[in-house]
Amino acid sequence: MTEPDFLTATRASYETVAQTYTNAQSQGLQGRPYDRAFLSLFAELLGEFGGTRVADVGCGPGHITALLRDLGLDAFGIDLSPAMLAQARQAYPELEFHEASLLDLRVTDGSLDGIVALYSFNTVPAEHLSQAFEGFRRALRPGGVLLLCFSVRDEPTDMTTWLDHPVALPLQRLMPDEVTRALTGAGLHVQSQLVRDPRPPYETRPYAAIIAARPVS
Repeated sequence: MTEPDFLTATRASYETVAQTYTNAQSQGLQGRPYDRAFLSLFAELLGEFGGTRVADVGCGPGHITALLRDLGLDAFGIDLSPAMLAQARQAYPELEFHEASLLDLRVTDGSLDGIVALYSFNTVPAEHLSQAFEGFRRALRPGGVLLLCFSVRDEPTDMTTWLDHPVALPLQRLMPDEVTRALTGAGLHVQSQLVRDPRPPYETRPYAAIIAARPVS
């Protein structure tokens, strides 16, 4: 099957910036209180039913995977960029990292208690959301939880420079209500949705966080 153009472009861009991006993330989630709070809430929700096995989809250099581990979860990372995975494996050799895309996680159906996708959907066109979310539903066990965070954008745009590197990164329109409808259409129950204003000076647009779950029955 031919790979969608957006995946090819996304991989190429992340390959280009892998080392610089890793350096930029060296402080982890310092200065990102919302993300820390969402991840802690996610871990607590999994703890309510004894869930521990979690996939960090779009894990990049692995810092979120490691944080999930520190929250007591059996977390592993998935990313489509070999260069990013090389950074993750070097930094966290004790953790698992696998090459795959969010359209094909390559995990056994019903094998995950949770999925985290922090800002890994910003390049996914609307017509591919259903495919991705249906795959997430299959991967989750009944009751399994999804945490999805993304920057809100009402029009697509192409990023041509990132971290002082030339890239061709296709940033897509992502509106919270449209994403929620796609999740519901894929058979996931949306439990909460939060949209927040940007926090200057580093954020320039609103951000959304959605928690959804695979229904128990």
